[in-house]
Amino acid sequence: MPEHTFRLNGDQVTVTAADDVRLLWVLRDLLGVTGPKYGCGINVCKACTSHVNGEAVSPCSIPVGDLRPDDEVTTIEGLAEPAGPHPMQRAWLAHDVAQCGYCQPGQIMAAVALVRRVEAEGREITEADLDGIRNICRCGTYPRIREAIKAAAQAM
Repeated sequence: MPEHTFRLNGDQVTVTAADDVRLLWVLRDLLGVTGPKYGCGINVCKACTSHVNGEAVSPCSIPVGDLRPDDEVTTIEGLAEPAGPHPMQRAWLAHDVAQCGYCQPGQIMAAVALVRRVEAEGREITEADLDGIRNICRCGTYPRIREAIKAAAQAM
């Protein structure tokens, strides 16, 4: 079986897995990283949203064989800053976003990627940007999610 090397939350890791094993299973089953949640497994619900090289992705749809040694995978576990929680995580708490919490790691990772992209474009977040986040929340906390993203964008 082939070995795959990539960076995970700042550390170089190597796993032995078939090329077609999805990154979500590598993270959860082989590396013990449980922040990215399994929801649908077909890139619809976005509960597993993480970052690859700073872009929001669904690890359930990425074969581990597609990763290169210099690819940086960041999960919710790697989002916190040296001084504590990431501004998005703090906003989530301040706006009392979570109910069941299952989708929250994916929601936060999607929101961080969105804010970073919008900042790189030199503009502020719009309602249309917020409409573009497609992570599913069965509890329906979307209004609080939107407010938390706006607040965090000011702090990031």
